[in-house]
Amino acid sequence: MSKGTPSMGKKSGKKSHIMCRRCGGHTYHKRHKTCASCGYGNSSKLRSYSWKKNKA
Repeated sequence: MSKGTPSMGKKSGKKSHIMCRRCGGHTYHKRHKTCASCGYGNSSKLRSYSWKKNKA
């Protein structure tokens, strides 16, 4: 009847994110079909915010 650490062990081994074909990061969500990093699947524009420093 615990909801803490033993339950968290059941989450291991499953991959929710895979490689993104647009940005190459390991941030493409398999079920949502969207990339958390570049926004692929959600928008044709690249996902970017003013508070984020770009690498380029």
